[in-house]
Amino acid sequence: MTTDRQIPEPARNGETEASVEGRVADATRLNWVDRFCPHWSRPYLRLSRADRPAGTWLLLLPCWWGLGLAIAADVNGPRWEDAWILVAMALGAFLMRGAGCTWNDISDRNIDGKVARTRSRPLPSGQVTTRQAAGWMVAQALLAFAILLTLNSAAVALGILALLPVVIYPFAKRFTWWPQVFLGIAFNWGALLGWAAHDGAFGWPAVLLYLGGISWTLFYDTIYAHQDRDDDALIGVKSTARLFGDNTSAWLRGFFALSVVLMGAAVILALAASASLAAILIALLGVWAFGWHLAWQLRRLDINNPETCLRLFRANREAGLIPAVFFAIAIIV
Repeated sequence: MTTDRQIPEPARNGETEASVEGRVADATRLNWVDRFCPHWSRPYLRLSRADRPAGTWLLLLPCWWGLGLAIAADVNGPRWEDAWILVAMALGAFLMRGAGCTWNDISDRNIDGKVARTRSRPLPSGQVTTRQAAGWMVAQALLAFAILLTLNSAAVALGILALLPVVIYPFAKRFTWWPQVFLGIAFNWGALLGWAAHDGAFGWPAVLLYLGGISWTLFYDTIYAHQDRDDDALIGVKSTARLFGDNTSAWLRGFFALSVVLMGAAVILALAASASLAAILIALLGVWAFGWHLAWQLRRLDINNPETCLRLFRANREAGLIPAVFFAIAIIV
């Protein structure tokens, strides 16, 4: 859908990736930060991964799932304030993904320089200092908090609690083979928050949606982690990619099946009592199509090809958009 799915070209004429105008190794040559933003702003936007937007989508989409399912389950339908919630979650996802990635880079500043894919990031390459990065992280977090305060109290409370897994995640790969679980806990929190932002309360369908999202994160981030498998082994960093090894495909089949089952259960629990049969079937069709997309990724996976792993990881933006679109259609039928 966008140039984000292109694979970065190698540096030319003996240049390193970091020397190509400071571009980060896994960013594309056509990314908007390096093409259009002032030079002084680029290191900070690179810290936020603004030049690599797939992660922002992966943080945002569970928010939209939770909001869409909550509206579809509401017998009164959508409200005008839902339009702002939709926008607020997009802005918040961009800012909190940026703050979280900046925190991740601060935490990993002594590791990233030892990994081929990450040594060109702003901190290990010397584009910014740790103090500058910390200031940028705080600025993004404060802006996100200001946006969060425009939502109801349940959403505000959930938004504050979301900080805990964000803080823990960068250290998970040091003490567990399952850091992707911690990423999933953080990245899919929006399923709970999106539901609460509309409904004003905790909802069990949102919990099932949240658990399904965590399983999805285990699927896509294991694929992503295979890019760094060899470097991670050398420096002692743990991941599910290293843990699963040649059995990765079998594990991924389990993750995508679990994700589909949990999301389908969330739809049924949310809509069975209040929505029309057509709305339920449309929402379930979105879950089925989501699962089909993950199965398509599995058929094309080559864990020994980093370019394929990066391309499939980025394809999960489209995978996550599928249920979001079908939940939106279910609202209006």
